Amino acid sequence: MNTDNVSTASATKALPLPAGRSELTLKAILVGERIDTRGLGAASGATTTPVTLQPASGGIAFVFRYGVVVLVGIDAAAERVLLVSLRGRVVAPEEAPATEEARIVLGGEVNEAAVASETVVLQDATLEHLQVVASVLSKSVVLAHQETAIASALDRIEPFVFQLRDRGGVVTKGPALLRQIGHVLSAMQRMAVRVEAEDKPDLLWDYPQLERLYARLADEYEIVERSRALGRKLTLINESVTSLLQVVDTRRAVRLEWAIILLIAFEILLSLYDMFVRGAH
Repeated sequence: MNTDNVSTASATKALPLPAGRSELTLKAILVGERIDTRGLGAASGATTTPVTLQPASGGIAFVFRYGVVVLVGIDAAAERVLLVSLRGRVVAPEEAPATEEARIVLGGEVNEAAVASETVVLQDATLEHLQVVASVLSKSVVLAHQETAIASALDRIEPFVFQLRDRGGVVTKGPALLRQIGHVLSAMQRMAVRVEAEDKPDLLWDYPQLERLYARLADEYEIVERSRALGRKLTLINESVTSLLQVVDTRRAVRLEWAIILLIAFEILLSLYDMFVRGAH
């Protein structure tokens, strides 16, 4: 991968943002299931701490292992260059990447950060402040993607669940049902353990004064509530799929039992034929 135009940022360096800017836009892009951050300065092991990159054209990019890139002060041309440079590190890239944006207003009159209507008011936009906002925004875009995937999974299995409730069975061909269940299981596999949404960023261990900002952002984007709602829906889908698979197994078992009964009956008829018909001759 060509990374000559990107360098790893440090908290001690000045922010590479245009001077005099009173507003910044953060853009979170879900590029894939996972990003291999080895060689980009990431700590080893599973961590939610992002790699911070500074494109030569200016701005900041936070790269999260769970497949999200958050851009700060980066124009469209530089965005394309950066995403192309990371393409070889993306596992299971998204065909249509989900995005989410937030606006940061600098030079707030209050001492504490204010959060409302996708706008964050800060007195200063230090690297640590931006990383906290990027962390929440990255989790929000992943949760939004998972919410869409779960809704699609529920739509796929809902007709079979209604059939099971109303008719006591599933009125469809086995392969068709198994294909639908396969789509649901595939979606669940891609969603599983992608991001621990309720975990706080590792940054807060070193900068506890930013915990209030993170709490306000997490509350504004309903990170915990959405994560727990997704967990409940995943449990519902898992139970529904398990029940449908049991129905399929039961149908197969019944068919197998009838096949065995018919074979036994046929064998008995052959024996009776040999005893009475052939024996008479």
